[in-house]
Amino acid sequence: MRVKQGVVAIIVASVVLGSAWLSSAVAQTSGPSIAVLNLRKVFASSEAGKNAQKEMEQKVKELQEKFKKDEDALVALQDEIEKKSSVWSDDKKQEKGIEFQKMRRDLRVKQEDAQMELKKLEEQRLGPIRKDLEVVIEKLAKEKGYTIILPSEVVMYSADSVDITEEVTKAFNSSATKK
Repeated sequence: MRVKQGVVAIIVASVVLGSAWLSSAVAQTSGPSIAVLNLRKVFASSEAGKNAQKEMEQKVKELQEKFKKDEDALVALQDEIEKKSSVWSDDKKQEKGIEFQKMRRDLRVKQEDAQMELKKLEEQRLGPIRKDLEVVIEKLAKEKGYTIILPSEVVMYSADSVDITEEVTKAFNSSATKK
């Protein structure tokens, strides 16, 4: 009888230990699900991102053409100063030097204004895209059971299997066509 009780005790202990091991293994597999996302690539390959990029490039081109005349005038004045300064009086040299400094300062101010204008345009165009993208990412995360999605720029290594960039891009393009 004692042998039977010992065998029963061993069986019970095995069942308890086995179920404890099984529950810890299940708990480990149901841990956080992590994905990696390259936001730059999503912006660059999504239709909304491409359209915003085209608009930004067009604005840059317009501004460059606008500054071309001022830059050419500045270069021409610099060339004139270099070529003719040896025959000019000190007053003429000073006058042309002041004129050159003023033109250069004015051009710099215009370029800074243009940079602010571009930044504002970028915020106007990319802000709504970011908000729409966040909605798509959150929806995809809930559907696929991701608990964490990290930007690939801050991850030192990730397997290709956890990169959801293409999937997000497709979902984002799909959601944009539904609007």
